[in-house]
Amino acid sequence: MHLARFPRVRLAHLPTPLEPLPRLGEKLGLDLWIKRDDATGLAGGGNKTRKLEFLLGDAFEKGADVLVTQGAVQSNHVRQTAAAAAAHGLGCAIILEARTGSTAPDYVGNGNVLLDKLFGASIRTVDAGTDMNAELETEAARLRGEGRRPYVIPGGGSNPIGALGYVDCAREIVTQADDLDLAIDRIVTATGSAGTHGGLVAGLAVMGADVPVLGFGVRAPKARQEAMVLKLARETAALLGRPDAVTDDMVVADCDYVGEGYGLVDQGVIDALVLAARTDGIVLDPVYSAKAMKGLIARTAEFRGETVVFLHTGGAQGLFGYQSVLEGALGHGGTVEN
Repeated sequence: MHLARFPRVRLAHLPTPLEPLPRLGEKLGLDLWIKRDDATGLAGGGNKTRKLEFLLGDAFEKGADVLVTQGAVQSNHVRQTAAAAAAHGLGCAIILEARTGSTAPDYVGNGNVLLDKLFGASIRTVDAGTDMNAELETEAARLRGEGRRPYVIPGGGSNPIGALGYVDCAREIVTQADDLDLAIDRIVTATGSAGTHGGLVAGLAVMGADVPVLGFGVRAPKARQEAMVLKLARETAALLGRPDAVTDDMVVADCDYVGEGYGLVDQGVIDALVLAARTDGIVLDPVYSAKAMKGLIARTAEFRGETVVFLHTGGAQGLFGYQSVLEGALGHGGTVEN
């Protein structure tokens, strides 16, 4: 696994910390650690920055002058892509899908959307259910017609090139754990567009590290989610020259904690946000990491006594798009405790 063979643009503050969550772990009965990929740095950080290092490397190798990508209105991926483009003198055209149906002013104008505008990206919003891959191609064709050289990045940066970022993260986690004499029983993370989950699986498989990854789904049903992750993990392993490294049993997704749908907040998500914040001061996001934490909390009894690494995918910037949803539930804060 020699990642230097692939073009790369350094964007992230790496390695991100691997650190204990002692108070939250005590509450859950786990030896709980957190991989702080919310601290990758670019535009406030998040997991997409690792993917964008390899995607931008490929874009520059192909002579691109504008990035084209898509996501939901409060997309963390879009925010980080817009920032990467700005930092490297590229144009950025983004398509936002009104996936949740929310028209609340904070959701459509604050959080990640405000940052997209700050970074100078052009923004076009389409209805929920739009064929986003077709929209990407339409946008790229329009830009080519203007004499531009677009580079199309799929939603979440989730293709084999982008997933190399989480191959690298898998290597990083294993190295850090070895340095700490930390025997990891499992890695837990959110799984959506599949790049983070698939890259971790591929990286661990190619290294021969026997660490299972449990992905808590944020959108798709279990069968579809696992099929997406398995396909991408295998394609990524093939890119690394190990097409047979990933087996079916390596991909596990639990999609029982999606709730009403992608980007929609329920009481379990709020409880997870509050618990992480008021134990170890960790800020989760309502779309990805809090749903993964919601799942971990619900299934804690199964993992009692294990050493679990929770991969924080970032996204706290999106909290500001959910003010109207969260402020009533949070009230004026909790009681004073030691």
